[in-house]
Amino acid sequence: MADSTPIPPNDEGEEIESAPPQSRRRGIIIAVVVVLALVAIGLWWRSTYSESTDDAQVNGHLIQVSARIAGQVAKVYVDENQVVKAGDTIAELDPADYQVAVENAEAALASAQANAAAANVNVPITTVNTGSNLRSANADVSGSQAGVGQAEKQLDSAHARVAQAQANFTKAQADLERYKPLVEKDVISKQQFDAAVAAADSTKAAVADARANEQAAVDAVKVALERETQAQAGLKYAETGPQQVAAQSARAKQALAQVAQAQAQLDQAKLNLSYTKIVAPEAGIITRKSVEINQNVAPGQNLLMLVSLEGLWVTANFKETQLRHMSSGQAVEIEVDSTGKTYHGKVTQIGGATGSVLSLFPPENATGNYVKVVQRIPVRVDFTDLANEDSNHELRPGLSVEPKVRVK
Repeated sequence: MADSTPIPPNDEGEEIESAPPQSRRRGIIIAVVVVLALVAIGLWWRSTYSESTDDAQVNGHLIQVSARIAGQVAKVYVDENQVVKAGDTIAELDPADYQVAVENAEAALASAQANAAAANVNVPITTVNTGSNLRSANADVSGSQAGVGQAEKQLDSAHARVAQAQANFTKAQADLERYKPLVEKDVISKQQFDAAVAAADSTKAAVADARANEQAAVDAVKVALERETQAQAGLKYAETGPQQVAAQSARAKQALAQVAQAQAQLDQAKLNLSYTKIVAPEAGIITRKSVEINQNVAPGQNLLMLVSLEGLWVTANFKETQLRHMSSGQAVEIEVDSTGKTYHGKVTQIGGATGSVLSLFPPENATGNYVKVVQRIPVRVDFTDLANEDSNHELRPGLSVEPKVRVK
């Protein structure tokens, strides 16, 4: 073959084309050395200025959607794996019972408001009436006391008239006794004796009349005293006017409290009516749906799970040897395995304990069979550019990612 023909030596005994192959080999060696150097520099740069791990995944909120009231499911608006927005209606309970409760609460509120209005009107009326009653009672007491005084004066006068009539009767009887022997001896005339008898009878009648007037005066004093007692009792009752006003004010406040209570019951009834519509608390994907039409649900019964597509974060389990220079606020590049996209975030939290300590059965090394194992600590990384994410919501909780934290 032509390629196998040996190259004739030149005049100096050297092969003509031996230099170029040596030059190519030297260039290849230099290129390999440069590549290896660049790789070494890259590995050194990566190990020095960033830390990464493939033990990481996207996390999010898994919301258990449940009924807040008891009822029968009338409508279901969602299906399994359906994407919903915040505020979208998921299901609706039969609202008939709760509408009746609202109407009853409205009627109770109207009644309480009417009672409160009447009680508030009675407060000034009671104030005026008690003031008027107090003045009238004072006047009655003064009048009854004056009546007692007048009756006592009349009684004193009656006593004096009785004494006077008794004295006249005594004198008339004495005159009559003196006139008896004189008329028998005809010293005086029969006419004079008859006049003395008439005078004695007259004074006797005057005594009886005076005694009757005296008894009437005594009875008048008793009546006046009874009226004074009644007037004093009326005054004492009228003096309780401030307490009556306070009691009426308390009843008015109680009526207002009943209005507030009825309003609270109405608010609760309206809340229960609003709870008949079960809505999505935030945007997410429906999963584990167990609610069906005509199903009777109880308060707190789980109807489905909502996988939130908002507020996602990454939980990265870094080795303890990687945390030496890691701290909150450091920038992170997050590569998502499922989409191949790269997102940006920052370190927000570093776990308070290793995963083994937080596990259900933490290791017990007191037996002596201890083998040192590199531990991992969960680190939370929050996305900083999800606001620019499209509406497809490609990120889902549980997706594997590879975060790279720039530690220097």
